[in-house]
Amino acid sequence: MTDTFTLNDGSTIPTVGFGTLSIQPDRSASPENVATTANIVRLALEAGYRHVDAAQSYGTETGVGRAIAESGIPRDDLYITTKLSNANHRPDDVRRSFDQTLQNLGVEQVDLFLIHWPLPTRYDGDYVSTWRAVADLVAAGGLRSAGVSNFLPHHLDRIIDETGVVPAVNQIEVHPHFVNAEACEATIRHGIAVEAWSPLGQGRELDDPVVVRIARAHNATSAQVILRWHLGRGRIVIPKTTHQDRMHENLDIFSLELTEEDMAAIDSLDQGEAGRIGPHPDTFDWIPTSNAGPDPRSFRGADDVAADEAR
Repeated sequence: MTDTFTLNDGSTIPTVGFGTLSIQPDRSASPENVATTANIVRLALEAGYRHVDAAQSYGTETGVGRAIAESGIPRDDLYITTKLSNANHRPDDVRRSFDQTLQNLGVEQVDLFLIHWPLPTRYDGDYVSTWRAVADLVAAGGLRSAGVSNFLPHHLDRIIDETGVVPAVNQIEVHPHFVNAEACEATIRHGIAVEAWSPLGQGRELDDPVVVRIARAHNATSAQVILRWHLGRGRIVIPKTTHQDRMHENLDIFSLELTEEDMAAIDSLDQGEAGRIGPHPDTFDWIPTSNAGPDPRSFRGADDVAADEAR
């Protein structure tokens, strides 16, 4: 079992989740893709994951739902996160698409639902009404916790100032070469949990000499060291892999103890904006025409796209 983190609404979330972007060949919810995702998520659940991260635009919700239904694991023991598609920001579309999400997942309640991107250059720059509509889902009963993803300090300030509702989570790009300091600091200042996507830098940082040195000193893998560093900085992580041995490896990090010197050494790897892998939230405005978007392996910056290949 993984450790848990208490969110600002009093609910708890497992600190290590299983990411589902690119575990299927494309973003369509075809029968073949649903079967692929269901099989991989089944392996993750068997490995001990109890937090699964999906998204409307990944096309993985139905496969995740099938794996959960077939697992036999009580619903209360599972934590399901999914995200609003960039195509569904208008309030009516938030509500409609969320109903479809519940149907796709085969559940009566989602634990965490996030606005995937703020999209300030779309929808007349109005992501506030989108946030209000997502937050309203909690009162309606189908959602346990409302959050955001890829929100920068000014995005957070705006939605909180204009609605008075503080997100429970901000899922953002964070890894050793890009600690995303300003976004992390603003998130923490508001009492919001930081959840790291691409926690392993899409696998690019596993061979960093500093990380390798620390891993050897602790008889651990580079991935374990980086994930433990995230937890030591109070972050939730959602690594992705399709390999069963790595699923176990990514969970087997709670007995690993990094020293303050280790933590500081990894902190020092930050390259600032030059280390960013994904799109910048102020300019990213991709709108899928359906769940079948571009091949996730050609889409730069949506989660740990290349981690398997790199490892």
